[in-house]
Amino acid sequence: MASAKEIRTKIKSIQNTQKITKAMEMVAASKMRRAQDRMKATKPYAQKMREMVAHIAAANSEYRHSYLVDRPVKRVGVIVISTDRGLCGGLNSNLFKRSIGVLREFEDQEVEVDVCLFGRKAGSFFKRLNCNIVSEASGLGDAPEINDIMGAIQVMLNAHAEGKIDRLLLIQNEFVNTMTQQSETVQLIPVKAEEDELQAKHWDYIYEPDAKDVIDGVMTRYIESLVYQGVVENVACEMAARMVAMKSASDNAGTLIGELQLVYNKARQAAITQEISEIVGGAAAVS
Repeated sequence: MASAKEIRTKIKSIQNTQKITKAMEMVAASKMRRAQDRMKATKPYAQKMREMVAHIAAANSEYRHSYLVDRPVKRVGVIVISTDRGLCGGLNSNLFKRSIGVLREFEDQEVEVDVCLFGRKAGSFFKRLNCNIVSEASGLGDAPEINDIMGAIQVMLNAHAEGKIDRLLLIQNEFVNTMTQQSETVQLIPVKAEEDELQAKHWDYIYEPDAKDVIDGVMTRYIESLVYQGVVENVACEMAARMVAMKSASDNAGTLIGELQLVYNKARQAAITQEISEIVGGAAAVS
């Protein structure tokens, strides 16, 4: 059994760690509320863009944008959104498991993959896999701006315009609630119309001054808005996952402190009993 001094040192160390995890839990809870507000503020715009582009995809228009054309798949672009920091439970690991599944699926089909990464964790993970990373962005902070992500996105859009990739996918974390965040895969290009749009009658918007100029601009904003929404939602997922992980760590530290306190009391009792026995034994020897 460890000495009482060693056990006291362990208890003190765990108590210090518990203070840190509790502080991180409170910070994450505070940041999560702000991240949720930003996520809710950007969602209506992203949802309306989805609806509009779905209408355009289902419409019988004379001009068909390249994002609406389903080409034979020879090469695929994949955008992965992860966090910059760890200590957020299994958020990134679940995202990477899904990403590996997608990459292996295309590998089995003998389709090459170009990867665009957001977040330091994704960068370090995919570099170990020796993937073809064509663009990446990190250090976006807790309040990312759309200008910070446009450069990395434009690389993928240019590749599609030049015919280098035929499909573009987005792998991101979806914020379900504070306790639940799940990874999902979204197909960005080619754009697919919703089922209700496919069943509806053919119709179209009235474009001014020209359908090509308007649709080109809408499609670019569509991709940017979905990726930006994914980045903003990922921050909310990160804060929620970190809050839950730090609370669990604090609770586990409390349990461990209680167990060590019991061991310390037993060790202290054993030491006192031994000292009393030695005193009694010494007195008996003298007498």
